This record gives sequence, C-alpha cells and structure tokens, in this order.
Amino acid sequence: MASRPDTSDYLNLFLNDVPLMDVRAPVEFSKGSFPNAENAPLMNDGERHRVGICYKEKGQDKAIELGHQLVAGDVKAQRIEAWKRFVARHPDGYLFCFRGGLRSRLTQQWIKDAGIDYPLVKGGYKALRRFLIDSLDQLIDSEDFRILSGRTGTGKTRVLMDLPNPVDLEGLANHRGSSFGRQVTPQPSQIDFENHLAVAMLKAHHLVGGPVYLEDESRLIGRCALPEHFRARMSESPLLILEQPMAERVDIIRTDYVEHMLADYIARDGEEAGWLNFRDYLLNAIDRIRKRLGGARHQELRALMEQALEQQERTGDTSGHHLWIEALLTDYYDPMYDYQLSQKQGRILVRGGPDEITAYAREHHNPYN
Repeated sequence: MASRPDTSDYLNLFLNDVPLMDVRAPVEFSKGSFPNAENAPLMNDGERHRVGICYKEKGQDKAIELGHQLVAGDVKAQRIEAWKRFVARHPDGYLFCFRGGLRSRLTQQWIKDAGIDYPLVKGGYKALRRFLIDSLDQLIDSEDFRILSGRTGTGKTRVLMDLPNPVDLEGLANHRGSSFGRQVTPQPSQIDFENHLAVAMLKAHHLVGGPVYLEDESRLIGRCALPEHFRARMSESPLLILEQPMAERVDIIRTDYVEHMLADYIARDGEEAGWLNFRDYLLNAIDRIRKRLGGARHQELRALMEQALEQQERTGDTSGHHLWIEALLTDYYDPMYDYQLSQKQGRILVRGGPDEITAYAREHHNPYN
C-alpha cells in the first residue's frame, strides 16, 4: 500500500464519509464518536483504567510500560489483526485516538511493523470534535433555515425529504419527537447526535447549498437536545405549513406507529416477543401523557387502544386503531399545535398539501444564496 500522509483536512473527512478507525477504548467511543467511525481499540476499558491509575500514581513512563505489558503477545496480535481487517476494508481511511498522540502513534507503528503504512488524523478526536462544534456554530449564524410545520400526522418527515436541501433532525436523533416517537433501536448519545447534526449541516452547505429545510421540533427530540443556538434560530425562521385532512392523518399515523412499528419489533424480537413489545410500546406511550390528558380521558383512550390491539392480535385488522388515533389528535395534539401556531403567524410563507409545499420550496430554492 502506497504511503499517505497524516491529515488535518477535517472537512474532507466528513464531507466524503472517509472511514475512520477510532482506537480509543470502548467506553470513550460509546460516549461519542463520528458518523464514519468504527471502534478498534488499542486498549479495552479495563486496560485503559489500569494504565490511567498507573499514570496518576507513577507517571507517564511507568504507565507506558504497563500498557505494553497488558497489550502483548496474543492480545497484541488480536488487536493488530483487527486493525489489518479495517485497513483491508477501508484502504482510504485514517486512524485516530483522543488527541492524536501516543495511542495513535503506537497503533500506527504496530500496523507499520505488520507491513502497512496507514495515516492518522492530526489532533485526534479532540480536534475533530472542536472542528464540528465550531463549524456548526458558524453555520447556524450563516445559513437560511426554512421550517416545515404542521399538525401531528400530516407526514412532515416524508415531505421534508422531498424538499431541496433537507436535514432530518428526527432521523439523526432516531426518534419521532413525541410520546409515541421511540424507535426499536436506541437513540444516539448526545455527543453523537451533535456530531451527526454538524456533519449533516456541513453537507447541506457544501454539497447542496441554499436554504436548509428542517422539521419543526421542540428542544428535545426524545432525549437528544438540540443545541440552544440552533433551536433559537429555528424559532425565528420562516414556516411552511403542511396541511392534510383528518382521514389522511389517521392513516399516516396508523401506518407509521402501528403497522411499521409492529413490523420493526417483529424483525428485532420475533413474532411472539415482537407483538408483546409492540403492545407495551403503544400502551406505555399513552400512559406517558396521562396527566396532560386527564385521568378520565386517558382511561377512555387507553380502553380504545386495548380494544384495537385485541382486534389486531385476533384478526390482523388494524382499523380499530382509527378511533383512538382520531380522538387523540382532536383532543390533545391539535389544540396544542394550534396554540403554538398562533404565536408564529408572521413567519408563515405558504400553507398547503404536500404538492403545494414541495412546489413552493423548489420554486424558491436558490443554491447560490
């Protein structure tokens, strides 16, 4: 393999999804890394912990010595094999540790000793993270935002992805942004969410251009928090209001939150456990808004949901869900949305169905603005 130089071209790494080998310990990786990174640690969590204690008590030289003792023999050979597999899959990639220091250099040297030159990211995770934080701050100030709003069930995410330059916040957070918004796979860590958001914004700016279209969200999308600066810009940006008739909204919610969610649970857990976990998901979601619904109304809607689930389990028919969905939209989500929209009247650019919204966005999109 021809030798490639180490890099500090962080923008290129993110815009082009260059594969990154994160040699930090698993506990560090789990707290946050980057969309195009895989964990292939130099030390596991226990080894890193022991080396850290040694460093504090006896200094760097003794810590390095202990590290070499812990990662030796078969353990070292296994780590090198994992790195070689990564390099074979990603010959155009780079490796990094926390600061681009000792762990990166040692990994790089051991790979070189195995006959492979593989470059590293200068400054490591810390420099990459700082680049993304600074880039996002600059983009929040410089970009034009357009906010796609609309009542619950209008299919905003579907329409968003047909707009000229979308950034899907709910997709990045892996959550639909309501009591019912949980997915079968876990949400990213807060740092991962912020890093993914920054990369998405960089791509929107450099690879597409023009106004960035975002779905109207509150500060929290599940447990992922939008940066305060980002949320503030959204709250003052122009709105496109997506409108759909009630019957269409009920169908969209039934499709997304009943049929697709059941399929996802079954795919993950199998038929029997998948059904039980899907059932718990729906019932827990309505229980989470019990106080806001009021005890009596909550019990009525929960009873309708239980009847619909019983019918679905017995016959496969999902039409029974229409009753609780329409009632929940009418009694809970619509009044809340209408109040929020009443505070935003001066910001509305256009109202209409999916075709009107996409036509307006395309007509008014200038990537050179």
